[in-house]
Amino acid sequence: MANPFYYGDNHAMVAKKKAPRSPSRRTGRAPGRIGVARSLVAPRRILVLDVGGSHVKLRVGDRGSLKKFVTGPKMSADEMTKAVRKLVGPADYDAVSIGYPGMVVRGRIAAEPFNLGKGWLGFDFEKALEKPVRIINDAAMQAVGSYAGGRMLFLGLGTGMGATLILDGVVEPMEFGHLPYKNGRTYEQHVGERGLERLGKKKWRKEVESVVAQLSHALEVDYTVLGGGNARLLKKLPKGARAGANSNAMTGGRLIWEATGSPLVLSAKYRDRDAAKES
Repeated sequence: MANPFYYGDNHAMVAKKKAPRSPSRRTGRAPGRIGVARSLVAPRRILVLDVGGSHVKLRVGDRGSLKKFVTGPKMSADEMTKAVRKLVGPADYDAVSIGYPGMVVRGRIAAEPFNLGKGWLGFDFEKALEKPVRIINDAAMQAVGSYAGGRMLFLGLGTGMGATLILDGVVEPMEFGHLPYKNGRTYEQHVGERGLERLGKKKWRKEVESVVAQLSHALEVDYTVLGGGNARLLKKLPKGARAGANSNAMTGGRLIWEATGSPLVLSAKYRDRDAAKES
């Protein structure tokens, strides 16, 4: 297994203050920071948390049982971690991956979520969960687990609309969901949960087909993967699309501990899984 990439302090968008003078500043040696690989042994038991607008799903390792609990529009990061601790404890895992439903920049939460409560920005997840933590956008985590090589667009159809591009192994989370789409509404308001409720299944399916066609053409991808809880409501897949699986988020949470770089670059063995299947 490849050495993991060191993200720095994932838990904090800390208050701005002047950093104390460190030995690295005196000696000129570069401190540990984003973009620097560390010769650490990759953790074996990874607790993966897939945080959604309606549920948190979690699993320890590849063979652990899948557990979940309800979230909702008022759940804070503190409440979430306390609920996790009721199901698993620090003795059960060596490290944690969190798929967060919002903007994450260089392994740090950069904005409060749209579909959950407040208190996520700056929260100390490593202290609360007592182990090293890596944070990635939830759509990006599922995209990593879904990737089969080449140029892929992942769209998560759930409470909102998550999106991630993976271009020849380079992972680039996107925020398409909140961009204007049509009729004064965003992409998310058309193909997310609210769009489904407003339009009904038949019209919603047509909107999904239209969004996939538009984005896949504009971004020149080889294929689009549709994940998220509402993808199962599609009677047929749009042209050029593949069905994802929510379980891929658990796989992605494990694989990000093998990724390197900023943005993340997947290990070469995950960059052409379609070719590997055919050979």
